[in-house]
Amino acid sequence: MRVLVAPDKFKGSLTAVAVADAVAGVLRAHGHDVELCPIADGGDGTVDAAVAAGFTRRGLTAAGPTGEPVATSYARDGDTAVVELADVCGLVRLPGDLEPYRSSTYGLGEVLRAALDTGVRRVVLGIGGSASTDGGAGLAQALGAVLRDADGRELPAGVGGGRLPEVVAVDRPPVLAATLEVACDVDNPLLGPHGAAAVYGPQKGAGPADVTALDGALAHWARVVGGDLAEVPGAGAAGGAGFGLMTLLGARLRPGFDLVAELLGFDERLAGADLVITGEGRLDAQTLRGKGPAGVAARARAAGVPVLAVAGSIDLSAEELAGAGIVGTAALADLEPDLARSRANAAELVTRSVDQLLRATR
Repeated sequence: MRVLVAPDKFKGSLTAVAVADAVAGVLRAHGHDVELCPIADGGDGTVDAAVAAGFTRRGLTAAGPTGEPVATSYARDGDTAVVELADVCGLVRLPGDLEPYRSSTYGLGEVLRAALDTGVRRVVLGIGGSASTDGGAGLAQALGAVLRDADGRELPAGVGGGRLPEVVAVDRPPVLAATLEVACDVDNPLLGPHGAAAVYGPQKGAGPADVTALDGALAHWARVVGGDLAEVPGAGAAGGAGFGLMTLLGARLRPGFDLVAELLGFDERLAGADLVITGEGRLDAQTLRGKGPAGVAARARAAGVPVLAVAGSIDLSAEELAGAGIVGTAALADLEPDLARSRANAAELVTRSVDQLLRATR
C-alpha cells in the first residue's frame, strides 16, 4: 500500500515531524510505501510543517511575549512566507508566570516585518497559542503604527492589553506590500461573553476581574481604531489579534487547516494514497471543530481513502470517530496510562500503537 502519514504534533512530547517519522518506521517494516506530510492548523508547529514540505527556514531574534529576546524563525518558498505567532510570542515562550496584562504581540510584528523586508508577496500567518490579549496593538507597533496617549506622547513598544486604555489615537502602519492570510480556527467576536477576554483570557492567567478589565480595554481599543470588524467571526482570535490584523493590516482570516493544507499541497499528496494515518496528542470534541486531524479525515473521506488515527488519548465515541471519517484508532494511554511516562516515551509508544493498529485492521 501507499500510505500518506499526516499527523499533527503531540503537544508536550513530540513534534508532528517526530510523530510522522515514528509512524513511517512501522509502516516500512510492514512493507508499505510511505509519504510523509506532517501537518498543522495555525498553532505551534506551523513553520515546522512548512519546512518539512520544502520551505526554507529563516532564523531571527525577536521579542517574546513580555519583551525578552527569543530565537525564532519563519519559513519561505518563492514569494510566500509562513509566520507563526506561537513560536515567537505565544504561551510556550513565556519565561515564567502567565502575564495577561503585559503580554504583547510585538514580536510577531517583528517577524512579519523581517519576512516582508525580503520582498515576499504573500504571508501566511498562524495565530494559535497566543499569550496576550492586546488586540493586535503590539504587532501593529512593530509594523510602524504609533499609539498615542492623551498628551500625544508615543506609548513604548510592546503595548499589552493592560495599557490599551491609555491609547487615545493611532497613527496607522503603512499599507503592506503583500497579502496577509491568517490561519484561524475560532469564530469568536472581539468582545462580550464569547469574546477574546472572556473565552481565552482565563487560559492566559486572567481571573474574573481581569477578564472584565481586559474586555473593557479591548472595547476601548476598538473605539479608538474604528471600523466595524469587532463582530466578525475570528476577530477575537489570539487575544483580539484577529481584529487588529483585519482592521489595521487588511488581513483575511481563513480556516487554519485549509490554509496550511493548501501550502503543503495536501490534496496532491493524497491522490493515489491507499491509506492515511493522522493523529494528535488528544482526539476530543475540539478535534472535530476544525483541527488538523479532522481536516485530514474530511479530505481523505471525500477522496474515498480510509483514515487511521493515533493519539495520546481519545475522548470520542466510535460513532463520533466514524462520523469524522476515521475508521480505526490507537491510543498511547492504552499502553501507558501514566501521562508523564507516556510523554517521556511517546515515540516508542507511537511505534507500538501503530504496529498494533495495522495488525488489527489487516
